[in-house]
Amino acid sequence: MAQGITIDGVEYDLDSLSDNARAQVVNLRATDQELARAQALVAMLQTARTTYANVLKAELAAQAPASSTGKAKN
Repeated sequence: MAQGITIDGVEYDLDSLSDNARAQVVNLRATDQELARAQALVAMLQTARTTYANVLKAELAAQAPASSTGKAKN
């Protein structure tokens, strides 16, 4: 069974493509993999940032005097 790729709704048999076209398919697939990896990294970093911010808020709340209004002193 020959592999295929669909571009703009048209399916192409990889074996029928030119060497240059096959190279571009390889480039597209590698780029898609890197984009997926980068998106996963961004999601992880956003989660970490949110967690760090929440920990900081909890720490600041624990240190705040009971009468604090949440405003910083100048």
